[in-house]
Amino acid sequence: MNHLPASPDYDVLIVGSGIMGAAIARSVRDGNPAARILMVDAGPVIGTLPGQHLHDTPDEEIRRRFAARAAAGNQALYVGVSRLSEDGTALADAEAGMHSLSAFGSDTREMSGSSVSWNVGGMGAHWAAATPWPYGPEVVDFLPADEWDADLETSQRLLRVHPSPYGTTVAGEIVHAALDDVFGDTSDEGRHVQAMPMAVTISETGRLLRTGPSSIFEPLALGGDDNFELRANTLAIRVEYAGSRASGITARDTVTGALSTITAHSTVLAADTMRTPQLLWASGIRPAALGKYLNEHAFLTGRVTVDRERLGITEIPLARDGEWATTATWLPRSGDNQPFQGQIMQSPVMDAATGDATDYAVLLALYIPTEVRAENRIEFSDTETDIVGMPRMTVHFSYSAEDQAMIERARDRQAAAAQRLGEFVPERDSLLLAPGSSLHYTGTVRMGAADDGTSVCNPDGRVWKFDNLYLAGNGVVPTPLTCNSTLTGTITAVRAARSILLDLETATAGASPIARGIPVA
Repeated sequence: MNHLPASPDYDVLIVGSGIMGAAIARSVRDGNPAARILMVDAGPVIGTLPGQHLHDTPDEEIRRRFAARAAAGNQALYVGVSRLSEDGTALADAEAGMHSLSAFGSDTREMSGSSVSWNVGGMGAHWAAATPWPYGPEVVDFLPADEWDADLETSQRLLRVHPSPYGTTVAGEIVHAALDDVFGDTSDEGRHVQAMPMAVTISETGRLLRTGPSSIFEPLALGGDDNFELRANTLAIRVEYAGSRASGITARDTVTGALSTITAHSTVLAADTMRTPQLLWASGIRPAALGKYLNEHAFLTGRVTVDRERLGITEIPLARDGEWATTATWLPRSGDNQPFQGQIMQSPVMDAATGDATDYAVLLALYIPTEVRAENRIEFSDTETDIVGMPRMTVHFSYSAEDQAMIERARDRQAAAAQRLGEFVPERDSLLLAPGSSLHYTGTVRMGAADDGTSVCNPDGRVWKFDNLYLAGNGVVPTPLTCNSTLTGTITAVRAARSILLDLETATAGASPIARGIPVA
C-alpha cells in the first residue's frame, strides 16, 4: 500500500487498451473534454497505427497474415502457441499478437484452448467483430430493464454495430430458409435465422472495416488529444491503495525493466478476464469471488458442402474484396427448446489452380450454454510467477453433467441442420473444440447486486470496499453467455465510465461539463 498523493498525475488511469479500455476512454472524453487520461498496455504496438484492427491495417504484410489466419473461420485456429521469453526484460522481443495462455507459463491443462493477447489493442485488434446481443438468462436481471436497454444501445453505437454488413445473396437466403426449416418451430419471435450483426462499417469502396479500439477512440492511433496518453510495453504489476482509495499502479517497463509509480484520481482495470483478477491478486485485493465463476460456452464447430441441386442454388456468390465469407448468419438463442447460438458463415470453395468457385460451403458453429459454477476458476500462486513476473495461474475448468447433456443436444441439432443443407457425417465433419477456444470467457471478476461474497464489484464495476477502483470487460459479466461476449462486455465499460465521470464531477465540484448520460456520436 502507499499514501494517497495530494495531486494525482491523471484523472483516469486505464489498464488495458482493448475494446473495453477504448470504450471507457471514449465515454470519459465525451463526458469530460478536460479529463487527463492515461492508458497503459503491457504489449507492444502492432504495425504503425496503435489499436487498429489487423483486418484494416495499412501494413500490407500484417494484413495479409491476418487474412490468411482468419480464413480458418474461427479465432482458435490462428492463435500463436509458442512459449514467450522466460526473461521478463526481453518480452518486447516477443511477437505481438495472440498467444496461448500456457505460453505465459500458466497451467491451462483443463482449459487448453485459452488464449490472451500481447499487443496494444488487445483482442480488439483480432476479434471477429460479431455482436449479437444477450437474451433471456444472458441478461443481468438485477439491473433495471430500461437502464440495461439504454446501456446496450450505447454499446452498440460505440462498436458501430451494423445489422447486416454482408448484405444478402440468393444463395444466402436459400440457406437461411433451409436452416429455419430446422430451427423455426423453436425460435422466439424476432429470433429466427437472420443476418449476424457485426461491428463493421462499410467504406465508400464497399470494403467491410472492422471496429477496433482506435475506431472507438481515435486518439489511440491518430493522436490529437493533448489530455490523452498511451503507454505501450507498460505492465501494471500492482494496484496501490490506502484504505478504500486506490492511488494508481506500480508499472514495469517490459523493455528496460524500469519501475514507475503512476497516480490517478480513478483507476480502472480492463486487462481481460484472466489478467484483471491476476493483477488484483498480486495487489493483495482478494475478495472471496476473485477468479471464481469462470464461464465459457462450449464450442461445437462443423462444416458442410451444400447440395446445390437439392436446395436449388444455381449460382455461387463470390466474397467481396478483403473477405473470405459471402454471408454471416446468426441463429439467436431462444427459450429452453432452442438454447444454442449459431454462428454460421457461408463461403465459396475456390479451386486453387483456376481461381474458380467450384462449391459452396457452410461453417456451422453452435455455442452451447454451460452452468456458472464457483469451482470453475483461476487459482493464483503466492510462490510461483509466470514469465512476466505475475502470480502463476492454474485454470480449473470442467463441464458438469448438465453441460455434457446440453452438448449432446447440440450435436443432434447441428447434424439436423447440416444434413438439411448437404452430406454431413458428424464423426468426420463436426468437432467440439477444446475449452477456451471460443475466447469468450466471463465471470472471474463478476458484478453483483450486493457484497455477499459471490461477486467482486458492484453493478457499476466499482470493486467492493473501494471508492475509486473500477473493473470493466467480459470478466465482469455474471451471466452464462451463449452469444459472443464483446457487446455484453462493453456494457460493463459504459457503466464504469458513467460512474467514473460522476466521481470526477464530485471531485471538481461541478467545474467540468459532465452529464449523467454519456453522449456517443
